[in-house]
Amino acid sequence: MEENEAKVILEQLRTKELTQYRVKREDFLQFREVLVKQEDAINFRGNAQHEGETIYTYEPNWTK
Repeated sequence: MEENEAKVILEQLRTKELTQYRVKREDFLQFREVLVKQEDAINFRGNAQHEGETIYTYEPNWTK
């Protein structure tokens, strides 16, 4: 996964254009590297699935 692709996906989650995004195992490290650099990274929620996949959603204030 390219950095620009990950940025687009994160923006789509923010704007609710996407309600969730499934990251495959082989893309996880690249996706997460971009995610942790985001100013609002804490608002993204990752839910681990079978076989190394993770479903990400954007849920502001979910940690409160």
